[in-house]
Amino acid sequence: MSKDQALLEAQKANLDLVEVAPEARPPVCKIMDYGKHQYYQKKVDTKHRKSQKKADIKGIRLGFKIGDHDIEVKANQARKFLENGNVVKVSLIFRGREVVYKNLGLEKMDKFFEGLKDVCTAERPPSPQGNMQIMILTPIKK
Repeated sequence: MSKDQALLEAQKANLDLVEVAPEARPPVCKIMDYGKHQYYQKKVDTKHRKSQKKADIKGIRLGFKIGDHDIEVKANQARKFLENGNVVKVSLIFRGREVVYKNLGLEKMDKFFEGLKDVCTAERPPSPQGNMQIMILTPIKK
């Protein structure tokens, strides 16, 4: 039907004429209550927003003198965080004169990351920040 005829039909029904598909030839229009449509669209959008999970940043702290078994225990905890979709910030803290041995700290961070390579990627590789080294791990999307 023509545009004028469609507008007349919409006015008779006390509704709005809404263009649904402007790219189609001829353009497709629909007679509906536009305010009601906007209301339901807003409800659907808020429902989708609520269902999305925001990724939390979980922290794992390592010491310079940490043992191999303790690294494995912390890596298992980090694995649980990563499998739940959280980002993990791993920090290795140097106390006193331990700062001199940053290369040994880097090896410990690499060992920690090796145990988690299958579930995460290093968003930020180990980098020194004052008296600590920080590494940020993000889960691999499935």
